[in-house]
Amino acid sequence: MKEKLQKIREEAIARIKASGNPDALNEVRVSVLGKKGELTALLKSMKELAPEDRPAFGQLVNDTRAEIEKVMEEAKKNMDKLLLEAKLKSEVIDVTLPAKKNSVGHRHPNTIALEEVERIFIGMGYEVIEGPEVEYDLYNFEKLNIPANHPAKDEQDTFYINKDIVLRTQTSPVQARIMEKGKLPIRMISPGRVFRSDEVDATHSPSFHQIEGLVIDKNITFADLKGTLEEFAKELFGAETKTKFRPHHFPFTEPSAEVDVSCFKCGGKGCRFCKGSGWIEILGCGMVHPHVLEMCGIDPNEYTGFAFGVGLERIALLKYEIDDMRLLYENDIRFLKQF
Repeated sequence: MKEKLQKIREEAIARIKASGNPDALNEVRVSVLGKKGELTALLKSMKELAPEDRPAFGQLVNDTRAEIEKVMEEAKKNMDKLLLEAKLKSEVIDVTLPAKKNSVGHRHPNTIALEEVERIFIGMGYEVIEGPEVEYDLYNFEKLNIPANHPAKDEQDTFYINKDIVLRTQTSPVQARIMEKGKLPIRMISPGRVFRSDEVDATHSPSFHQIEGLVIDKNITFADLKGTLEEFAKELFGAETKTKFRPHHFPFTEPSAEVDVSCFKCGGKGCRFCKGSGWIEILGCGMVHPHVLEMCGIDPNEYTGFAFGVGLERIALLKYEIDDMRLLYENDIRFLKQF
């Protein structure tokens, strides 16, 4: 029995030292120390010994078990240490490498220009009001003094949902809706997307953005309009900017004008940017037509007002010296990162 126990101990230790991984080590544990292992089988054979020899042999078996477990524990610690070192070596982190940058977007050039315009007019006491993009013909045309078969409808060549509903061609319908409410005086701008059946080129698009303004109060004159737009131009393009009003025709204003600003690139001397004229057209404006006031429930004998409209893309193109409107919509990250 003693010789057999000694053989089990020597073979177990040899197998433990030869184990190259935790799985092999566990196989030794099961085959030697497990419920059906060699030591357990040896203990069960103690009944063959004389009663007086059993305690001594039992102690030898326990000592052998303890010795094998000690060697096995040391082997396990060494294996764990080697595995950890290998893992750390394979998963090493170079702290000198640059970290992954979180790519954060920013405002679109149109948004930057819109916020600048809103800041200027809010500073003058105006309110920013938005309205629906799908509008009734009544508000988009009729209440703006553009009746059926009016030439202005042909000029805008609009997108109709049906004979009564249209994709708005301007943000003026928002003004008509506000005037209808009768809460006077009114000082507002109405930014938003509009739609016209235009060919896509460097300066046109079937979908673009407008900012229109409206003031209704007692004793409002063309001088108020002129002063407002002069201040707006100076705030937007610089304190040295000059304005020029040219007579024009709009169905919903009378008298009407188009407004030019002195070229902020050359100071009005003439350059490629202003095509040598020294002036750049930016918007249309005029005094609200008395008939428009009447259709919206406002007495033209008591109240007067002015309105103006500017293309947001035009502001962005001028302010950032962009020569092609299509760049604003192509989502080219190389272009957008410049702003």
